[in-house]
Amino acid sequence: MGEVFAGRYELVDPIGRGGAGAVWRAWDHRRRRYVAAKVLLQSDAHTLLRFVREQAMRIDHPHVLAPASWAADDDKVLFTMDLVAGGSLAHVIGDYGPLPPRFVCILLDQLLSGLATVHAEGVVHRDIKPANILLDVTGTGRPHLRLSDFGISMRKGEPRLTETNYVVGTPGYFAPEQLLGAEPDFTADLFAVGLVALYLLQGRKPDSQALVEHFVTHGTPGAPQGVPEPLWQVLAGLLQPDPQARFRTATGARKALSAAVEMLPEPGADEDRVEIFDQLGPLPSGFGPQGPLGPADASAPTGPVGDHAAASQGASTAAAPGSAPSPGPLPVAPPQQPSQPQYQPPPPATPSTAPFAAGVPAPAPMPVPSETGSFHLPPPVTHPTPSFEQTPTAGAPYGQAPTHPYTAHPVRVPDQYAAPVAAPAAGPAPVRRPGPPPKVAIPVLLLALVCFAVGFWALTQI
Repeated sequence: MGEVFAGRYELVDPIGRGGAGAVWRAWDHRRRRYVAAKVLLQSDAHTLLRFVREQAMRIDHPHVLAPASWAADDDKVLFTMDLVAGGSLAHVIGDYGPLPPRFVCILLDQLLSGLATVHAEGVVHRDIKPANILLDVTGTGRPHLRLSDFGISMRKGEPRLTETNYVVGTPGYFAPEQLLGAEPDFTADLFAVGLVALYLLQGRKPDSQALVEHFVTHGTPGAPQGVPEPLWQVLAGLLQPDPQARFRTATGARKALSAAVEMLPEPGADEDRVEIFDQLGPLPSGFGPQGPLGPADASAPTGPVGDHAAASQGASTAAAPGSAPSPGPLPVAPPQQPSQPQYQPPPPATPSTAPFAAGVPAPAPMPVPSETGSFHLPPPVTHPTPSFEQTPTAGAPYGQAPTHPYTAHPVRVPDQYAAPVAAPAAGPAPVRRPGPPPKVAIPVLLLALVCFAVGFWALTQI
């Protein structure tokens, strides 16, 4: 099983890596579903502040993948979001190359729709690129895009966390004014959207520097090969080097795109349909669609022991209701060696390793990651399972460890240091009752009797 973070999130396997953290597939024990968990790798002041900013993004939009919750455990922090399994736009281009214009227009419309909501919240994304635009698994149906990774985003007016003459983001998707040190603005995001659209239409990363130089020197160029003229007019409005000549809002660019789509030619009958399929791969051993597998759900071991267990289970379940009870399983000859709990180390390629174990050699290469990068995480340190005087009880519920006899044995004291035997204690001391001692009580009682007699005699003389 994976490491349980903050008592709630069980890390399953790594699925990507960003600039400041690793992204894991994790099981949320409270909500009983799989989520994507971004675990912060560093803990310096700037990285923590960026983490706080990112996890505070609560933008509710179908085309925005914003953080949903967060947790901290000692010096490690993470936040979670919906698990999107269809990969990024980089995966789609890697599988199909240049995409059909109408398919690109659907993706571009969804991206501008989500970006309009982000900008309405006063947030500049600052890192729009194909690897940060994810897709749900929709097969050959209508694609569903999600804008993700708000790690370097910021609200307009917030202090910048970068030094002077230092630019954050991904090279190749910078707006010209970003390279000149201008304050982050919404139009810089729109410039990156235009570059992403060219990437989808041409199947390769555009040369933004050469494109800007051509715009500055010769004005707006003609439509590149494979880009319809109506669609190019929209992209040219996004790619203007002068921010004042660019589309000012994502909503305005979306309206222009909607008008351009009506002028596009109909797709040909021989045009291949783009399929968005699962890019995460199967779950590692120990996990199923409903979460971590308990001991009862684990597959039976192979070999003579497993065959005997399966036969015993079949014999116990073969009797029909109402029939005579079976005498139970047949006795089994004792094994050659003393019995102890079986320990099966995880296979070296299993990605559900603890992400924070140090000083352990890296496991075998893991499945191919996304474009955002991957990394080899050390497996958990394997310790031999200790033998106990009793066999551990089977199948304790999740979160409850099996009970073992940890009671310490009495310490034996050597004879030369034996403590002297104490003499038997005397009987219990008499308990003193409350009241005055007899030497005082008897004279007082006699004096009271004399006073009573004198008083009685005086009354009889009247």
